[in-house]
Amino acid sequence: MPPSVPRASHDAPVAMPAPTTPRQHGSGRADVTTQAAGAAPPAAGRAWPVSRGASPATPHASATSSPGDVGVRPRLTLGLLAVAHAVNHAQAAILPLVYLVIIEEYHVGAAQIAFLTALGSLTAGFFQLTYSGLTRVVSRKRILVAGGVLFGSGMAAQALAPSFVGFSIANVLSKVGGSPQHPVGNALLSEQFPPERRGFAISAHIAGGNVGTITIPLIGTWLLAGVGWRITVVLFGVPAILIALAMVPLIRESGADRAAARAGGTLRSGFAAILRDRDVLWVYLASMVAAGGRGLGILNLFVPLYLARVANLGPSSVGVMYAVFLAGSVPTPLVAGWLSDRVGRKPVIVGAYLAGAVSIALFALAGTHVGWLWVAIVLLSAFGFVESPQLQSLLADIAPAHLRDVSFSLYFTLAFGVGSLWSAVFGFVIDAAGEAHGLPLTFWIMAASFVVAALACLPIRESRLRSTPA
Repeated sequence: MPPSVPRASHDAPVAMPAPTTPRQHGSGRADVTTQAAGAAPPAAGRAWPVSRGASPATPHASATSSPGDVGVRPRLTLGLLAVAHAVNHAQAAILPLVYLVIIEEYHVGAAQIAFLTALGSLTAGFFQLTYSGLTRVVSRKRILVAGGVLFGSGMAAQALAPSFVGFSIANVLSKVGGSPQHPVGNALLSEQFPPERRGFAISAHIAGGNVGTITIPLIGTWLLAGVGWRITVVLFGVPAILIALAMVPLIRESGADRAAARAGGTLRSGFAAILRDRDVLWVYLASMVAAGGRGLGILNLFVPLYLARVANLGPSSVGVMYAVFLAGSVPTPLVAGWLSDRVGRKPVIVGAYLAGAVSIALFALAGTHVGWLWVAIVLLSAFGFVESPQLQSLLADIAPAHLRDVSFSLYFTLAFGVGSLWSAVFGFVIDAAGEAHGLPLTFWIMAASFVVAALACLPIRESRLRSTPA
């Protein structure tokens, strides 16, 4: 009788030296199987990781273990990433208020601020694409740590800038530092959480960012008035550095996806495989189309404009309605993530798109009727922030482990780039038709984008996740 293998604690490393090799599923998708003969069982409170086609009790084909599993702690990873995401969004929320101050101090105009914002977004988008290759040679944790330090340092360094040029350099560097948060963070969570918990995990990561979005405007306004913009940007930069440094000892990464990516072929072949995968392409298409009505990025920009310029509501009424609208950005992704883990991603995503389209249409139909505007605001709050995290969870499910970083990098590069184009399209519509007619028209376009996105999701074969036994 061989000696029994001791059970590992949550913090103790779990040695799993079995090799990891890609194999082909019947659907033609490559997967990774860990030959874990003789491997230690998971620690108390941790389930065996799950692969597509394997039951939760199957101790192989792990989505979260690797040839050298170091005892990953998914909940701690999620907690740190969610807090880092909140700081990321907090800085994005405070910067527009900072810009209003530096316009006077540096004697620049709105055009220069717009150019700076566009430059930062484009540069960050380019770096998001590079992580598909960088994660093959550098751990995700190191990328997130380096990014967090640069993110916070760049934010704080803006305070030292004697001119707009120096401010701009620090600003763009900060945007680059924040760029790993979405693609690298989501890929790490996808590796550490099995499919039946992945939807909630990614939703919690996104909801954490939204906490920063909805809480910072009030705090930021108070700080800017009380201590000035230079101290304010330092106070917002330091937490990002501290959280990044906390990741060094606290986040543990198995390296399963990195090993699978190396074994699965070159980066070029990885991109080729993604671009041949029709299900992944449908996800990309749905994301790009739905960006036209997304809660953060589009609705949060045009809802206040509509309330003020079309419905002719006063600043206090607009502020209250806007606060109610944003309040849904935290709980609704969590509820949708919990639900999608149980009933599947597609039903939740398609339902959210259709309900969102109805909500947007009702908002446009409400006109100046305050009662109906309130109904529409509540519905927008409930359905306007649901689709994006679930679409990302679906991508994590259908993309093989060895292509996860490639798929996420391309997803966010397209999402951020096309999102900027939607804003430009709406700006053109409003300029051409005038605010009174153009703003309502933009909301009808937003509603239509959600309907088209729902249709784009229908061909996705979610059943492939369980189609082939391990």
